[in-house]
Amino acid sequence: MIDPFTTVTLSLAGLTGLGMIVAGGLAGWRGWLQLKRNEMDQGGHAPLPTAGARIEIADLRERIKKLEAIAAGVDL
Repeated sequence: MIDPFTTVTLSLAGLTGLGMIVAGGLAGWRGWLQLKRNEMDQGGHAPLPTAGARIEIADLRERIKKLEAIAAGVDL
Protein backbone atom coordinates (compact mmCIF):
# COMPACT_ATOMS: atom_id res chain seq x y z
CA MET A 1 0.00 0.00 0.00
CA ILE A 2 1.15 3.56 -0.68
CA ASP A 3 2.29 5.66 2.23
CA PRO A 4 -0.19 8.50 3.02
CA PHE A 5 2.68 10.98 3.30
CA THR A 6 3.72 10.17 -0.28
CA THR A 7 0.15 10.58 -1.52
CA VAL A 8 -0.21 13.98 0.15
CA THR A 9 3.18 15.11 -1.14
CA LEU A 10 2.39 14.10 -4.72
CA SER A 11 -1.05 15.71 -4.51
CA LEU A 12 0.40 19.00 -3.26
CA ALA A 13 3.08 18.94 -5.94
CA GLY A 14 0.43 18.35 -8.61
CA LEU A 15 -1.75 21.15 -7.29
CA THR A 16 1.24 23.48 -7.18
CA GLY A 17 2.12 22.64 -10.78
CA LEU A 18 -1.48 23.11 -11.88
CA GLY A 19 -1.59 26.46 -10.08
CA MET A 20 1.55 27.58 -11.89
CA ILE A 21 0.10 26.59 -15.27
CA VAL A 22 -3.18 28.39 -14.51
CA ALA A 23 -1.31 31.52 -13.36
CA GLY A 24 0.74 31.53 -16.57
CA GLY A 25 -2.37 31.10 -18.70
CA LEU A 26 -4.13 33.89 -16.85
CA ALA A 27 -1.17 36.23 -17.38
CA GLY A 28 -1.18 35.39 -21.09
CA TRP A 29 -4.94 35.95 -21.32
CA ARG A 30 -4.65 39.34 -19.62
CA GLY A 31 -1.83 40.31 -21.97
CA TRP A 32 -3.89 39.31 -25.00
CA LEU A 33 -6.87 41.32 -23.72
CA GLN A 34 -4.63 44.34 -23.17
CA LEU A 35 -3.29 43.98 -26.72
CA LYS A 36 -6.83 43.95 -28.11
CA ARG A 37 -7.76 46.97 -25.98
CA ASN A 38 -4.76 48.86 -27.35
CA GLU A 39 -5.76 47.93 -30.91
CA MET A 40 -9.29 49.20 -30.30
CA ASP A 41 -7.99 52.43 -28.75
CA GLN A 42 -5.96 53.08 -31.89
CA GLY A 43 -9.09 52.74 -33.98
CA GLY A 44 -8.03 49.45 -35.49
CA HIS A 45 -6.42 51.21 -38.42
CA ALA A 46 -3.39 49.62 -39.97
CA PRO A 47 -0.50 51.95 -40.71
CA LEU A 48 -0.41 53.33 -44.23
CA PRO A 49 1.82 51.30 -46.52
CA THR A 50 4.98 52.89 -47.82
CA ALA A 51 5.64 53.34 -51.52
CA GLY A 52 7.93 50.31 -51.54
CA ALA A 53 5.26 48.16 -49.92
CA ARG A 54 2.68 49.29 -52.50
CA ILE A 55 5.03 48.40 -55.33
CA GLU A 56 5.62 44.98 -53.81
CA ILE A 57 1.88 44.40 -53.44
CA ALA A 58 1.31 45.40 -57.07
CA ASP A 59 4.06 42.98 -58.11
CA LEU A 60 2.47 40.17 -56.12
CA ARG A 61 -0.93 40.89 -57.67
CA GLU A 62 0.63 40.73 -61.13
CA ARG A 63 2.24 37.39 -60.31
CA ILE A 64 -1.09 36.04 -59.04
CA LYS A 65 -2.80 37.09 -62.28
CA LYS A 66 -0.12 35.30 -64.28
CA LEU A 67 -0.46 32.15 -62.19
CA GLU A 68 -4.25 32.23 -62.55
CA ALA A 69 -3.87 32.61 -66.30
CA ILE A 70 -1.48 29.65 -66.39
CA ALA A 71 -3.90 27.58 -64.31
CA ALA A 72 -6.75 28.49 -66.65
CA GLY A 73 -4.66 27.49 -69.66
CA VAL A 74 -4.52 30.97 -71.17
CA ASP A 75 -1.39 31.72 -73.18
CA LEU A 76 0.29 34.99 -72.20
